Amino acid sequence: MVMEVRARRLSATTEDEPMELADESQVVVVTPGQVISTDTGAFLRGHGTYLSGRNELVASVAGVVEKVNQLITVRPLVSRYIGEVGDIVVGRVTEVASKRWKVDVNGQQDASLMLSSVTLPGGAQRRRTYADQLQMRAFFVENDLISAEIQEVRYDGSLSLHTRSLRYGKLENGQFVAVAAPLVKRMKQHMATLPGIGIDVILGTNGYIWVSRSMAELGGDDTTSSMETRVEVLTAKRQQHAATPMSVDDRRKIARVSQALLKLNEQFRMITPDSIMATAIMEAITDEIEVATWIMEVGLLEPTMMYPQCAQPCGLTHASAAGATARRSATRTGSKSSTASL
Repeated sequence: MVMEVRARRLSATTEDEPMELADESQVVVVTPGQVISTDTGAFLRGHGTYLSGRNELVASVAGVVEKVNQLITVRPLVSRYIGEVGDIVVGRVTEVASKRWKVDVNGQQDASLMLSSVTLPGGAQRRRTYADQLQMRAFFVENDLISAEIQEVRYDGSLSLHTRSLRYGKLENGQFVAVAAPLVKRMKQHMATLPGIGIDVILGTNGYIWVSRSMAELGGDDTTSSMETRVEVLTAKRQQHAATPMSVDDRRKIARVSQALLKLNEQFRMITPDSIMATAIMEAITDEIEVATWIMEVGLLEPTMMYPQCAQPCGLTHASAAGATARRSATRTGSKSSTASL
């Protein structure tokens, strides 16, 4: 369905005319103070709207008008994360309280992770005791990063998390990246391994993303029939992953993926494993061209010596190297002259 986008601006001299909301296929963008409707008897006031002194329905935030039957709301273009049951989130522990942890999930308030909602050591299935309460800091402490799933959305909007699955738990030996929550596309799988580079990403629907080395690269077999044995194998894998230092190549890959995420966020593009890979590959090609150009500028190697299989790798030629040298020389000259003028 082709949707028409309309945006109106307020005028200081003329009065805004009420917009038509009969066609629900139109996407109407409003600004704060804009009149949505003058017929208040035909609509119900929702979030992001208010009634003016002239009995008009006016937008209080900038966003998209949404109409459900007679209810009119304005969905803000930028807002805090509003969780839904089943969402995969990445959060940071902010407080260890009685029988629960407080977790920052980029929402309007901290989410809660109950002691009864975590996996006990060895995957034991039993009631939590007072001894477990005393050992809560053995699970998570302040500033720990965790991955979890939203179990419940309470009446006041607060979120309840759980980490009972073997996929969730404490996150170690990786990099945390924060992006705008609306850019993370809802998918069937938010835990993905980027093909070809051995990097795992957890795309939290709350805009918090975790980038780490793939645990599959560490080896081991977790395809066991016994639940207890599988828990032990995965626990050992996590401990090995946290204790094994990262190589320079792993750090470079993680940094490249993190930069790709930040670039997608800067350009306000949807974040998926495919878009991350496409952006990371372009970053790698750009870095390779810049490094190769610099090496040829100082006269260390020729393009055919660096890439014997191709005389013009990645579009890099003697002419492009000469052009890059000229541009950099002009930039240096300009910066020196500007400094001298100061």
